[in-house]
Amino acid sequence: MRSIIDGADCCYLCGRNGSGDPLEVHHILGGPNRRLSDEDGLVVKLCGERCHRNGKNAVHRNRETDLLLKQTAQKVWEETYGTREEFRARYGKSYL
Repeated sequence: MRSIIDGADCCYLCGRNGSGDPLEVHHILGGPNRRLSDEDGLVVKLCGERCHRNGKNAVHRNRETDLLLKQTAQKVWEETYGTREEFRARYGKSYL
């Protein structure tokens, strides 16, 4: 799965390499936009336990972390694909 957001083979949030807490793919704009997120490369790798699901600042538990990733994804999408209005039309809202 291709990502247009930097992070390579480490956790996007903490930088760990996944040993001890395997990396998982996080669809930044999930739910009804999961397929579009895949198509556009709006995914990152996160430590499964610590940064994805259960840690204090894990994206699925912390609204601020979730919003930060969505804002980052939108900025990169606009730099790569189009305008804010086009992002809003494709994803249903703007996070910026």
